[in-house]
Amino acid sequence: MLWFSGKAWPIMVAPESNSGTLQMASQVASSAASSPSAGTSLPADAKARRRARQEPYLEGLLRLLSRWPLPLLHALGTVVGWAIAHTPNRQRRNALINISLYRPDLGTRAKIRLRNQSLMAFGRTYFEMGRVWLRPPEDVLGLIREVRGGELLRRDDGRGLIVMSPHLGAWELAGLYLAAQGPTTIFYKPQKQLDALIVAARRRSGATLAPITARGIRALVQGLAAGGYAGILPDQEPRADKGAAFAPLFGMPAWTMVLVNRLARKSGARVIFMFAERLPRSRGFRIHCLPAPPGIDSDDDAIAAAALNAGIECCIDVCPEQYLWPYRRFRRRPEGLPKVYAGGLGDYDAIERARRLARSAGVRAVGPGGVVS
Repeated sequence: MLWFSGKAWPIMVAPESNSGTLQMASQVASSAASSPSAGTSLPADAKARRRARQEPYLEGLLRLLSRWPLPLLHALGTVVGWAIAHTPNRQRRNALINISLYRPDLGTRAKIRLRNQSLMAFGRTYFEMGRVWLRPPEDVLGLIREVRGGELLRRDDGRGLIVMSPHLGAWELAGLYLAAQGPTTIFYKPQKQLDALIVAARRRSGATLAPITARGIRALVQGLAAGGYAGILPDQEPRADKGAAFAPLFGMPAWTMVLVNRLARKSGARVIFMFAERLPRSRGFRIHCLPAPPGIDSDDDAIAAAALNAGIECCIDVCPEQYLWPYRRFRRRPEGLPKVYAGGLGDYDAIERARRLARSAGVRAVGPGGVVS
């Protein structure tokens, strides 16, 4: 599954996103299997034909995996993730750079260990995906063993609720759980591969999928005005020049969406964070609901974006080994600053690059909770 070349974003999609998690998985495996200079890009039409040929096989494999027990799926995912973690590749390097920016106080071995744990969790995420998408909702939701902070999901005052769910733990399960709590509208970008399957999977507990357009935003506002939930993925780098601002994340400037504070002000909705932690030994999942930091609904975009990133950091602190660390969150940089994801593929090269970047940003090491400048 990790070598597939499809595009299928998680259940909560940022309006500016264009790439997919299956695509990211494909890139990880491709990098693990080849040198940085190997291969060339295919024309768009050739990629489309390849995706069309692959789709029946992908769907068939997903349906097969959906029948397998969760412990077996997690065991297979762990093996694949371990192989990726121990083969030099760009995604492995990028993950270690991000982790080193997140926890500069950790020793070298601890950083590498956290990176390896996260890549094995990455493998478990994708091997369990078919089961989450294709099994009956009651079977999937039955894997949830505990809900912490569930009172934050209550809407007794009649106001809508904006739920931010980062790429942490079993994010597809988090979206399924949210939709099961009441009327839910989620941004959705039509996919180039497996689109019909994914749409059916995400709708089966009652979610409304709004297109990532002005019409979709209006649907989101209408859903919030009616007292429903709105699901938004907060930890992707927006592509648009408008509707975003640089704000600190792990002490580094990150190009961050400002959609949430504008929605909150327009609709009067509250904002919280939610994610599904994967429990050890395939025992199930734990839902976490966390309050949003103060200022997330500010009319100052910079303050609101900083609060959003602070909320993401609070979520990551709960189970950092389950975060999607290979994602190039700092790909877009303020003018004049060096690239983050560059340099050698060795572990010490990655750690040293992160150290230099943090030093240039005036960041000093602290404990859990991120870094301060």
